Amino acid sequence: MLGSLSLQSPAVMGILNITPDSFSDGGKLNSVEAACAQARSMAAAGASLLDIGGESTRPGALDVSLAEELQRVIPVIEAVRKVVDLPISIDTSKPEVMREAVAAGALMINDVMALQAPGALQEAARLNVPVCLMHMQGQPRTMQNSPIYADVAADVTAFLSERVAQCVQAGIRREQIVVDPGFGFGKALAHNVELLANLRTLQQLGLPVLVGLSRKRSLGDLTGKGVDARLPASLSAATIAVLNGAAIVRAHDVGETVDALRIVSAVMEAAI
Repeated sequence: MLGSLSLQSPAVMGILNITPDSFSDGGKLNSVEAACAQARSMAAAGASLLDIGGESTRPGALDVSLAEELQRVIPVIEAVRKVVDLPISIDTSKPEVMREAVAAGALMINDVMALQAPGALQEAARLNVPVCLMHMQGQPRTMQNSPIYADVAADVTAFLSERVAQCVQAGIRREQIVVDPGFGFGKALAHNVELLANLRTLQQLGLPVLVGLSRKRSLGDLTGKGVDARLPASLSAATIAVLNGAAIVRAHDVGETVDALRIVSAVMEAAI
C-alpha cells in the first residue's frame, strides 16, 4: 500500500498537465472544465491516480512563478476531487505549492527535483503524505546538454538512495516514498535505453518504482515518430518497465496503458 493506493498490481498514473507548453499536451487542458472532463475520462479508463502539474519540465522549459503555478493547479485539484474518486498527486518542486495542493485535496507529492528545492524536504515531511523522488541530472533548461554517466543505472540508484536517506532523516517514513529514475531528464538516448534495460537495479532500494516514458523524445528517436504517433512505443516501454520491476506507470494514454499492463500482470502472476 502507498497511502490509499494498492500496488499489488501495476498502477497507471494519468497525466493532467495544466500548462501551455508541456511537450505533448501543453495547452489542451486550459480550463477547469476541460481538466475535469479529462479526469473523468481517465478514471473511467482505469487510472489508479492522477498527477496534476502546472509547470512544464520539458527540456528548455522556462520557470513559472509561484503565483502562476498556484493559479493553474489549485482550482483544478479542488474541482477534480469532486468529480472523481481517485488519489491526486501534485507535480511540483515548490514547497508553497505542495502545501496549498495538499490543503486542496492532493494526497501525494511528485517532485522532479527530489525535494532538493529550499524548504521542500521540510514541507513534505510536515505534510505527511507519500512522495515521489525523481532523478534529474541538471535543470530542465539545460539537462539535455551533454549528460554524462559512468554507469547510468548505478548512478541513478546511488542518487536516489541518498535522497531517500535524507527524507527518512527529515521524518518521512520509508513506506511513504516512491522513486523515479527520471527517463528523459538529463539523459541521452543511450542512457534511457540502458536505464530501462537495467531498471531492476533500483530494486535494491526496496521501494516502489514509478516510470514516466509516455510519448518521450527517446521513443521518437527510436521510431522516427512524432509525439502524437508514439502510442505503440509508449506501451512497449511501459510493458518492459513493469516486467523490470516498475510499480507505477505515468501515462497520457490511460486506457491503452491499463489494457497493456493487465496482460503483463496476468503473465507475471502465472509465472510465480
